[in-house]
Amino acid sequence: MHNLAIALKQNGHEVTGSDDQIFDPSRSRLASHGLLPADMGWHPNKIDDSLDAIILGMHARIDNPELLKAQEIGAKVYSYPEFIYEQSKDKLRVVIGGSHGKTTITSMILHVLKDLGRDFDYLVGAQIEGFDTMVRLSDAPVIVLEGDEYLSSPIDRRPKFHLYHPQVALISGIAWDHINVFPTFDNYVDQFRIFVDAIPADGTLVYCSADSVLNEVASHTKAANSQPYATPAHRIENGVTVLELPSGDIPLEIFGEHNLQNMNGARLVCNALDISDDMFYGSISRFTGAARRLEEITRNDHTVIYKDFAHSPSKLKATTTAVKTQWPDRTLVACMELHTFSSLTKEFLKEYHGAMDAADKAVVFFKEETIAHKKLEPISVEEVKQAFQRDDLIVFTVSEELQSWLKATKWSGSNLLLMSSGNFGGIDVDAFAKGLLA
Repeated sequence: MHNLAIALKQNGHEVTGSDDQIFDPSRSRLASHGLLPADMGWHPNKIDDSLDAIILGMHARIDNPELLKAQEIGAKVYSYPEFIYEQSKDKLRVVIGGSHGKTTITSMILHVLKDLGRDFDYLVGAQIEGFDTMVRLSDAPVIVLEGDEYLSSPIDRRPKFHLYHPQVALISGIAWDHINVFPTFDNYVDQFRIFVDAIPADGTLVYCSADSVLNEVASHTKAANSQPYATPAHRIENGVTVLELPSGDIPLEIFGEHNLQNMNGARLVCNALDISDDMFYGSISRFTGAARRLEEITRNDHTVIYKDFAHSPSKLKATTTAVKTQWPDRTLVACMELHTFSSLTKEFLKEYHGAMDAADKAVVFFKEETIAHKKLEPISVEEVKQAFQRDDLIVFTVSEELQSWLKATKWSGSNLLLMSSGNFGGIDVDAFAKGLLA
């Protein structure tokens, strides 16, 4: 939302906004563009007929005073995906969907397009090197959208990616998530069936063939151009992944089988945008990744520490396997936080069975206060251990105890992977990680 506000102001629009709390990086970035509200909270008196449009964020409540005032006076209220579609109806729309990897794939495509000097608009869910904002809206002929399957707004309960109507679509995989709105796996899969059905007959569907559920969903597409992708040939040399192509070897900055699959999917999307394989590989070799997606924090000769946004079972499994495969001779300590609604729900916990089996030492952290805040049934340390099916699983519920354990660990010959959509109970993850190796 804050990136959209910045993009609209850069396009010459007058933009105002409201929230009850604003945290960094949103707060400082809004302030730098003169967009930070003077007063926090809701001010219905500011909602009147002079507004051309109101864009409603997902986390506003349906009884929000400003929303109620807007509905009362008949003002036009968009969810942000609805607004993005309105701004891109005349463009070629490329939409990247999937339960995992969509931010990375979108980032790869943006990196290649920018590297090749193409003109394009975009919306992506992470900061990317070389891009000032995560949203761009212009008169470019193409827009690349990260297609989230979560709901659009409190008054529009459709998944965001249903509103984009792609001509070129990619699905990276399907693994049950967001159980608070999709209570069964089949209900969740249905959202991808609807997304695929929205692709026109002359459109393109790119999908990962390693996913059996996705294969079934993709088999029903009416798109004339349906292209599966898999893991490309590669090898690992001294902690570096090397792509093996008929034209020669290409060392990559990224690693992990899931990221190689992501790269192959991005390549096929770029092909649909008239970018040849040679052009794609020349650019992708310099791609270093999106923020918090297997992002290296610090290293020395004996240890590397990474952070990752991974929190769902499929993401944990892919990320831990990637790091262990890249550094097979080093002990892998994988530490994750149960932080999302799904991950802290007792009936969903069993989905984590085997999710961190690739780690030599597996650590799970959760805050009992977070569970109470989300109004969920309490979970116990024993229930977490049973869910992951690891007798040696180490579980912490107090951040200071987790920090003390990590500080006491001998890191020579070991790598650390920190995975969370939060911050492990208020830790400055980058500073803490650098302190471990200082």
